[in-house]
Amino acid sequence: MTWISFLDNITQKFPTHTALIDQATERSLTYKGLKEEVDAWAWQLKEWNLLKGDRFAYLNTNTLEHITLFLACARLGVIFVPLNFRLASEELAEIVDRIEPKAFIGVGECALPFKGNYPYFSLESVDLEKNLKRGEFETVESNLSDPLLMLFTSGTTGTPKGVLFDGEMLASNQNETCKNWGLVSSDKTLVETPFFHTGGYNVLCLPLMSIGGTSILATKFDLDNVYETIRQEKLSVYFAVPTMFQMIAEDDRFLGTSFESIRFFISGGAYCPKELIESYQEKGLMFKQGFGLTEVGPNCFLLDEADAINKVGSIGKPMPHSEVKLFKEDGKEASVGEVGELLIRGPHVCAGYYKEPKRFEECSFDGYFKTGDLAKVDEDGFYFIVGRKKDMYISGGENVYPAEVEKKIRSHESVHECVVVAVPNEKWGEVGYCFLRSDKEWDVTELRAFLNPLLSRYKHPHYIENVLDFPLLASGKIDRKSLQAKAAAKF
Repeated sequence: MTWISFLDNITQKFPTHTALIDQATERSLTYKGLKEEVDAWAWQLKEWNLLKGDRFAYLNTNTLEHITLFLACARLGVIFVPLNFRLASEELAEIVDRIEPKAFIGVGECALPFKGNYPYFSLESVDLEKNLKRGEFETVESNLSDPLLMLFTSGTTGTPKGVLFDGEMLASNQNETCKNWGLVSSDKTLVETPFFHTGGYNVLCLPLMSIGGTSILATKFDLDNVYETIRQEKLSVYFAVPTMFQMIAEDDRFLGTSFESIRFFISGGAYCPKELIESYQEKGLMFKQGFGLTEVGPNCFLLDEADAINKVGSIGKPMPHSEVKLFKEDGKEASVGEVGELLIRGPHVCAGYYKEPKRFEECSFDGYFKTGDLAKVDEDGFYFIVGRKKDMYISGGENVYPAEVEKKIRSHESVHECVVVAVPNEKWGEVGYCFLRSDKEWDVTELRAFLNPLLSRYKHPHYIENVLDFPLLASGKIDRKSLQAKAAAKF
């Protein structure tokens, strides 16, 4: 059995249902048309000599090809790697060199030059019409344990990790999301989350595709587009991070819009304030919350509307396919009300990190994935995230790892040392505050100008404090907790 067989099955069942709509190009595909285009791309990939296990890199904003190329790669057992278009060219080059793609496509502004000996192609050079005439493509034999998708997530060391999604992980997420969220074939959603994130594919797009639903692809989050698309297309389900929901609620159109077609909103990616939830519920809207992460998929916990207020701050209860444990620092399982690291096990755990088995092994215990999140569970079985075992913070729904930011800042010849911590921000949830020891005085504008070619903008610190020295622990290490407290005291 192959994962991609779901496309053949759903095409037989709903051939005329609209599968995808690309807002940028105004192209749409029925499931029959989607299958035909996927097969056409599969013929093209075979012509480019891609074989099972090879990597195919794609760099672009959200487009139809993120789906058709990914599914075509799955036909051959090729690993599809959607690259992060928000990264600086240096960051991208490092990733591309690591994965050594057999083929690479970059589009428009994303068609950046890279070093390397891999073939580079353009969408315009491909004659899909010719390939469409070749008919069905016979899927290369594979099984559900074969990796098909690679998404990169930064690590606390500053080195990105290539997370491998196999067929079992993808199928488990599709099936459990549809079942537990009550998705149906008539559902329609807007996909704004970029496809280099697990949310782009796995929150709603692939689950809906497995049951005949419709996904509308947007190149980015835009308030006007959200309101217009909900009105025109009669969206029934919609996912966003809390920052996006906050912007929607603060817009002048919010009170005057009924959102009558929406069955439910789903929030994830960061803590959702009680006041924000209430603003939607006051309009009679169902507002659900979920929780997950790249390595175990985005849909592991679910907090229904009925519990959103009385269990405010909770990520909900584990979905049926998720086995969950909390372990304290002493290695013992945490009891009700005790804080421990959140571990998750199930068919939705990823296949590992690309070419880094030891690194993945360090994150594993008895089949469980160690999330790094600190959590507690109450007497009713609801889980609450209380902190992070490491220093990662979330800014506007994006994970930011201080070690990665610090590494780039220290690359400047005048910088001796720096520490980046998180501070609260009304718009983005959290932003970076940088303590810097250097031969010169820095301001935020100058620092961000230096970081522009090195790091994507959401990772840039919003505040800077020049210091003569750092507080140290007895071990000689910098006392990060002391700096975190000092920064937090200013807000």
